[in-house]
Amino acid sequence: MLGAGVVGTTSAWYLARAGHQVTVVDRQAQAGMETSYANGGQISVSHAEPWANPHVFSRLRRWLGREDAPLLWRWRADPAQLAWGLRFLGECLPGATRRNMAAIVALSLYSRQQLGQLRSELDLHYDQLTRGILHVYTDPQEFAAASEAARLMAGFGVDRQTVDVERCLEIEPALADARHLLVGGDYTAADESGDAHLFTRALASRAGAAGVGFRHGLSVDKLAVAGRRVAGVVASSAAGPELLTADAYVVALGSYSPRLLKPLGMRLPVYPAKGYSATLQLLDGGRAPTVSITDDERKLVFSRLGNRLRIAGTAEFNGYNLELNEVRCQALIQRTRQLFPRLEIDGPPEFWCGLRPATPSNRPLIGATRYDNLWLNTGHGTLGWTMACGSAAALTALIAGRRPDVDFPFLKC
Repeated sequence: MLGAGVVGTTSAWYLARAGHQVTVVDRQAQAGMETSYANGGQISVSHAEPWANPHVFSRLRRWLGREDAPLLWRWRADPAQLAWGLRFLGECLPGATRRNMAAIVALSLYSRQQLGQLRSELDLHYDQLTRGILHVYTDPQEFAAASEAARLMAGFGVDRQTVDVERCLEIEPALADARHLLVGGDYTAADESGDAHLFTRALASRAGAAGVGFRHGLSVDKLAVAGRRVAGVVASSAAGPELLTADAYVVALGSYSPRLLKPLGMRLPVYPAKGYSATLQLLDGGRAPTVSITDDERKLVFSRLGNRLRIAGTAEFNGYNLELNEVRCQALIQRTRQLFPRLEIDGPPEFWCGLRPATPSNRPLIGATRYDNLWLNTGHGTLGWTMACGSAAALTALIAGRRPDVDFPFLKC
């Protein structure tokens, strides 16, 4: 297993539970230290509308030239970025949007169910809350478009209920001071929130106790192939390079998966979308939300994680750049103050950014490759935490030669 983020760690657990001997390789010192570290914290089936949809063009016009835009595209001399962008435009057609949404919903519903079973089975604790997710809208046109998306999702089995402002305040009273900004919302009671990093660490600990090996501090440099099979993984650490061999290999390296596979002639439609987050330590007595909230206009989420509030979101397409942009960081705090002016915090915010592995369709790449013993579980974009358990369970079934219990366009050789 290449990668110890939330997707790689859940894959390792499900494969080990199915009887496989699993070793996880990751360059970090422990599991869940990159894109899984400080994400939005939502298990959000209700967030299944792909970025590529017919409404995106009007939004892009509004965001053009804004450093704090929810989606910021920085042009680079990068053929992969251009190719990704052109494929993204093709996915904006209504028929493609509907197909992609159906697939995303199916996998997300399945994954949410798998997570619940796993949490109960292992008694996992990760600051989880099962109070649903409330989308709020401050623009009438966006609210109308969201109501249309909610009706479409209902046909796919998502109970995303359109609600008025009064109902929004009943669900989350902490929004009362922002009442003048709101025009409506929608609420999915079955959605959840929780700390993906804590979950990944807890599951890695259980996996290690069950016999899964973790090789941390080991960078994956390249794959060695022989004919139609991968012969080994060339990895390196402070002690020098080494060759790791196995019967089968799973690539779960997120945004770095295309870099590993490009020398093999595999061009994955995955590009890094840098997301930002701020984590606030809360003081008692302040009016902080307890229901996870999605601010649709700014493409931000607010998740209560114990005595912390996580604000996360936006997408910056700037290659593999991991520098924090101060303008975008402060935009998170400014919006938080607009929605929750009586929030009381202890100390400065902890800012973070991570590279989310985005596909043009928002559908992850799960399944077989042209190499008989090489498998993929990558490209989950903003929904890696949402889809992790379902993706792992489905991959395990595929490796066993079984059809997964979810209708999704899995990869085939």
